Amino acid sequence: MARLRHIAIATKDPDKTAAFYQKVFGLKFIKKVPDSPRGGGVFLSDGHVNFAFLNYPSDEAADMVGGAAYEGLHHMGFQVEDVQEANAKLDGTGAEILGDAVGSHHSFYFEEKVRGPNGVIMDISAQGWDLEPPAPASGEKKA
Repeated sequence: MARLRHIAIATKDPDKTAAFYQKVFGLKFIKKVPDSPRGGGVFLSDGHVNFAFLNYPSDEAADMVGGAAYEGLHHMGFQVEDVQEANAKLDGTGAEILGDAVGSHHSFYFEEKVRGPNGVIMDISAQGWDLEPPAPASGEKKA
């Protein structure tokens, strides 16, 4: 069974939005991703779900018309055991394949990106998302 492991919220101020979720819900800081042509942002986790607060610089990066200006729930990600099996299940559903980690949507966070019913964008991944902060490098103190 697939598991919901990732929720992405589009925002013009990822730091401020992430700080809200940290303060109110106690989410843990995972990492900050610098701005790039695909966007940048802050990643947090509750230990079960990875939350991304992302600033998309263009509609193309956001995979939606008006995406550069949009703020709110943007997409979700499901961790599956087998991406090829998930792709086979997508066949005939009308889902639109937006890209994959090797092609137009190079990413270390998912293997497939699709637009499902009602235009909902979903990441599909067998590797999953970071749910814990990275371990400190040798000699570093844990935050």
